[in-house]
Amino acid sequence: MVSPPDALVELDEVTKAYGKVLALEQVSARFFRGEIHCVLGENGAGKSTLMGILAGFVIPERGSFMIHGKPAPMGRPESMKQQGFAMVHQHFMLVPNFTVAENLCLTNHGGKGVVLNPKSQTLVAATLAKDLGWKLDLNLLVADLPVGAQQRVEILKALMSNPEILILDEPTAVLSGPEVEDLFDVLRTLKAQGKAIILIAHKLDEVMAIADRVTVLRKGKLVAGALLSETNRDQLAQWMVGEIPPVPELIANQAGEEILRLSGLDVRGDRGELSVKGISLAVKAGEVVGIGGVDGNGQIELAEAVVGIRPSQATLRELPSKIGFIPQDRQGQGLALNLSIRDNLLIGGLEDKSLGSGLFFASQRVKNWATQLIKEYEIKIGSPLDPVASLSGGNQQKIIVSRVLSQNPPLVVAVNPTRGLDIRAAEYVHRRLRMAARQGAGVLLISTDRDELTALSNRILVMHNGELEQIS
Repeated sequence: MVSPPDALVELDEVTKAYGKVLALEQVSARFFRGEIHCVLGENGAGKSTLMGILAGFVIPERGSFMIHGKPAPMGRPESMKQQGFAMVHQHFMLVPNFTVAENLCLTNHGGKGVVLNPKSQTLVAATLAKDLGWKLDLNLLVADLPVGAQQRVEILKALMSNPEILILDEPTAVLSGPEVEDLFDVLRTLKAQGKAIILIAHKLDEVMAIADRVTVLRKGKLVAGALLSETNRDQLAQWMVGEIPPVPELIANQAGEEILRLSGLDVRGDRGELSVKGISLAVKAGEVVGIGGVDGNGQIELAEAVVGIRPSQATLRELPSKIGFIPQDRQGQGLALNLSIRDNLLIGGLEDKSLGSGLFFASQRVKNWATQLIKEYEIKIGSPLDPVASLSGGNQQKIIVSRVLSQNPPLVVAVNPTRGLDIRAAEYVHRRLRMAARQGAGVLLISTDRDELTALSNRILVMHNGELEQIS
């Protein structure tokens, strides 16, 4: 295959296996200067493995990888960085208890024995932030930043080395609509500077808005590669999943009695600020109540107060005895990544007396129970004893959803439950939440995705500056 003269990166018939599973099988792709190249596919399609190869974290068994027409130093991240690669990870690579400045200076620490000077070493980042129109306090702890601001820190970390090739793994998953537009403006600026932008994406509307070229993977194989001008949204969806999932109609549930009522609820954030300000909220059995709004307006604090993991004060508080919680951060809050798939499922069965009594569980019952959940929720795994970290994002989310909903809680609190998921995985989660509501559960859905709120909610409220406003 002859490459155009301006091909910056070339992959030819790259294959990577993990045990018996082929993560990539003879995949070829070209990435060019001055283009935004979107890599699409369902969770488990091989996108992350491909990006891992490009960033130097993964070594393929077969195939070639060329940069500037020369063999790439595969499996050597620092060497790949010197070759002009930088990557913005979906799951932030930040130290929460470090300041923004300290996190930024870790990207270029200078080696052994060098004393870090955050002020001087982050001057480049501060200049970049100013040029991009971003206001960022370098002295704040990363843990105190809203998710969108943490994403900006990750992007600044990547840009500090002035890379030729910038890889972004689902960068819009944590951003609001205006923040997405802001990011796209930044990417267009970088593209105009001649950089190659490689973007892992799921949201097809965003792909249509930003991409110059697309590569589509399915089950580790290359399905298609094309200029965006040569394709359309429906074709991309079909390439990704094999068929376009139908958009389900929202069936109005017969709302029952109130299972959640809060009045005068105040919740403080991590810095002691009042994040939720005297709100009142009710959810009935069989009802999906959606709460939208830009991240950082008290939604997370509200969710954590409802499920009891954050202290709060209220003039009236009526809660069911059991609440199911699907957190926003599946890896940080929802899963024990070093434990097995079975053990992560078992977290939801600790109170299930049919699995054992006291401190002891009947191993065969647990095995059968876990196997049934895996089958019922269509979780794609190798073995129940594999670490849950080995699963794709969509299957990790199914572990959490199955663990929560299998216990039939009267109230489910779900925070951005499909963030970072592909079309099919997102629709599966939606279907399960609808089913829970039809079976009588109340669902409190907190999401920054307007389409998700519209698709699932019986009524929608918006949270702004810690207060609620009903819009439908």
